[in-house]
Amino acid sequence: MTPAGPTLTRRALGRATLARQLLLERVPLDAAEAVARLGGLQAQEARPPFVGLWSRLEGFAARDLHDALHDRRVVRGMAMRATLHLQTAGDHLATRAALTPVMERAAKVLGTRAAGLETVPVLMAAGEYLAAGPRTFAEVRDHLAGVFPEVNDRALGYTVRTLMPLVMVPTDDRWSFPADARFTPTEAWLGVPVDPGAGPESLVERHLAAFGPATAADVQAWSGLNGVAAVLKGMAGRLETFQGEGTRVLYDLPDAPRPDEDVPCPPRFLPDFDSLVLAHADRTRVIAEEHRAQLVTKNLRVRATFLWDGEVAGTWSVERSKGTAVLRVAPFAKLPRGGAAALRDEAEALVRFVEPEAGAHEVDLG
Repeated sequence: MTPAGPTLTRRALGRATLARQLLLERVPLDAAEAVARLGGLQAQEARPPFVGLWSRLEGFAARDLHDALHDRRVVRGMAMRATLHLQTAGDHLATRAALTPVMERAAKVLGTRAAGLETVPVLMAAGEYLAAGPRTFAEVRDHLAGVFPEVNDRALGYTVRTLMPLVMVPTDDRWSFPADARFTPTEAWLGVPVDPGAGPESLVERHLAAFGPATAADVQAWSGLNGVAAVLKGMAGRLETFQGEGTRVLYDLPDAPRPDEDVPCPPRFLPDFDSLVLAHADRTRVIAEEHRAQLVTKNLRVRATFLWDGEVAGTWSVERSKGTAVLRVAPFAKLPRGGAAALRDEAEALVRFVEPEAGAHEVDLG
């Protein structure tokens, strides 16, 4: 068993993660550099990563990320947990092969719908079709259904989405992607193939840098990889260890920030699907266990949240009606004295960022 070092409290773990997630103070970073520092940004939908960077970067404008996507410094594609993420081009190339087991496991959920499907011919046919130019997934499915009429078209599309390295092509839409974005092979977009030799260590290092200190279960929850404990054991000489509450052993990079647990944390608004609330098996460093169920809707949407003193204290949403955009806050409990005033300035700036074309902007603090 790996000997543990000093003990880290739950609050100390929270402050360490918030420091790495750029949430203790806004920082003057380039959008692509921030995406790398954050370990990628979950991007099930196009808008949330823009809000995530707005909450973390000094002077961030939507154009900053838009340009990074069009310059191909940042890409949107399948990554951790077989879900869409923004990553830097370098990180995407360096980790995609390491995620192959995750993608293969995701493809197995097709079950009987994959009857008659042979992976190699399907991927070859998809590659030939995409070589002519970017396509939407509806187009990819329709084409493959014509080539393999005996196979379920959804199974054909999902097989390509998970097993072929692809990225979405950005456009001039407000959040850089339309609802039905076109896909293209990663190698065609970036000019080089993914690193075929990338191992799980590449993912472990990125998780610890962005979300550590962490247990093997934390890294596994974020990445979707199995067997992380053995990988960490093999990296023991490069990592520091700490004792968590109970018997948990936490791993970390030697020079990673671990600020004092009493360092102040300003109120911050996080977007839907923000990785801060998804990157650990034990998420009590940022959200009380009794509130965790309130973050996920019945259709598995992860709600937008706000932080108070470094912990998730409620959710928020923006509604637009008759030209007025309203940001509504739903606290889990009554805000402390002065809490409403502290949140208001941040909320008013955010609703203007999210709905810049609205004729009026309002904030409802619940």
